[in-house]
Amino acid sequence: NASEAPFSHDVADILAEPIDEQLIEIKPDGSCYLPEVHYRRVLTKAFGIGGWSLIPRGPHSIQGNVISREYALFASGRYISQARGHASISGSFQNPAMCTESVRSNSLMRCCKDLGIASSLWDNSVTSQWKAKYAVRKTVTDNQGRTKYIWEKKRPEQY
Repeated sequence: NASEAPFSHDVADILAEPIDEQLIEIKPDGSCYLPEVHYRRVLTKAFGIGGWSLIPRGPHSIQGNVISREYALFASGRYISQARGHASISGSFQNPAMCTESVRSNSLMRCCKDLGIASSLWDNSVTSQWKAKYAVRKTVTDNQGRTKYIWEKKRPEQY
């Protein structure tokens, strides 16, 4: 049923809603992202509880310290997209349950690109403006005396 017909205008409007800028987060490398729970909320609002599903398309794969798995997103009984999610097996993500959940979340975010959810986060001009308003680039020194730059989200009183 892929591309059989567009979703209704009501569903399309929900999927295309702009993101509340305060929900966006930033990784130390400067990558902006919307936490996975918000993708789930948009999907549930658009398709209803039980109206969408993320289905694994094969086993987990481990290469070095990276675990990955392919998932497909279905909504209203229709295939939407398929993407491989990944996570590093390190730090707090040495727990297998946390690693596999991170892989699933990463795949969901990637599949949602095809629905337009949070699509503004793939636009460098949008993320640059967001960083200027909501983030700060800091200089830090690691335990070996090396200096590097990291990004952090400002606290609300700093906006």
